[in-house]
Amino acid sequence: MKRLLIAAGLLAMPVSGALAGPWEDGMAAYNRGDYVPTLQLVRPLAQQGNAKAQGLIGTMYRRGQGVAKSSKRAFMWLSLAAARGDATAKSDLHEVSQSMTPEELAQAREMMQACEASNYRSCEY
Repeated sequence: MKRLLIAAGLLAMPVSGALAGPWEDGMAAYNRGDYVPTLQLVRPLAQQGNAKAQGLIGTMYRRGQGVAKSSKRAFMWLSLAAARGDATAKSDLHEVSQSMTPEELAQAREMMQACEASNYRSCEY
């Protein structure tokens, strides 16, 4: 009986070096330059409205990291993040928009509105 209680006590002990969440794991992958896992971990967060995740995806589209480089998609994701108060996304959004034509900006805004209106289900273009 004493051994059972000791074993049960060990199971209840906290593990040092707690497991990270999807955001932390996604950032670790991003910082390693491992972009496919980054997107797999961060995209669900972005689709839940996480501004930092949306900004990171915008940055990845802006730079062509793990995705085809796309100013329109970068603008869409950065717009979503900026609307939620992400200051870095606001700055990046301004820079991205400087290189876009009025037609591209209009398309990107339509994409962003469709994404938001669908509750992030129609964000893949």
